[in-house]
Amino acid sequence: MDGRRARHDTDAHLLIMTTTPTTAEPARSGLSPRQRRRISLGIQYAVFVLVLVGVILLADWPKIFENFLNGKVAAGMFPTLFTVALKNTLIFTVAGYVIGFLLGLVLALMRLSSVTPYRVVALVYIEVFRGLPALIIFLLLGFGLPIAFPGFKLPGDVYGTVALALGLVAAAYMAESFRAGIQAVPKGQMEAARSLGMKPGRAMLSIILPQAIRIVIPPLTNELILLFKDSSLVFTLGVTAATTELTKFGSDTTIDQANSTPLIVAGATYLLITIPLGFVVRRLEARQGRKR
Repeated sequence: MDGRRARHDTDAHLLIMTTTPTTAEPARSGLSPRQRRRISLGIQYAVFVLVLVGVILLADWPKIFENFLNGKVAAGMFPTLFTVALKNTLIFTVAGYVIGFLLGLVLALMRLSSVTPYRVVALVYIEVFRGLPALIIFLLLGFGLPIAFPGFKLPGDVYGTVALALGLVAAAYMAESFRAGIQAVPKGQMEAARSLGMKPGRAMLSIILPQAIRIVIPPLTNELILLFKDSSLVFTLGVTAATTELTKFGSDTTIDQANSTPLIVAGATYLLITIPLGFVVRRLEARQGRKR
């Protein structure tokens, strides 16, 4: 009897434990994700301010102004900075861009051609000129071309050599941009043009290419910025005072004045062109994003 009663009491106790609702665990005390994020941002801002204050306090500002921001040295660079150096840089850039644009468009059409030799030639060109540093292209055209073809000179001498070198490099990158733009145009555009009796070539020139160029305007503008900076490689060709560009002019003036201010001024002049172009690229990309 006692054994049965003990088992009965045990079963009853287990039944009560299983049927009695358990009390909820108290909520864990702590910070919310938003609070933790605010604290993290506060720490980051505090570290940034401390580093900035440290740099300001530790820098030797008189020497900085004397060697990098010297007003007298900077004033001596004008007006040659704009009338010669910047003008030549813009000429090199625009000429190279025009060559790259036209050649890149031809290469893109060759890459998309149904003729195998065209595709192979375009692919080899793109891979070679995208893989080689622009400096090597400048050296090959400036010193290798006269050896390979004695007596041959490009129009404009240094101007022609720089324009061709920049154009050959830019064409390889622009070709891929054009190809991507052409492939991004819906195939129905070509089919509709063919249904109206247009030949493939005319449909490509009048319908497909205008749409493709609008699509790839942002990367083409980026390429213009890159060419503007790559024009500094003209120093490898041994430019004269009349054909100097921004980087060479700043470097030569730095050596003459034994002061680094001309390099800062030359860099700021580059930024006067590249920053607005970068802003244009962002606006164009945002506009295309809204359209999509």
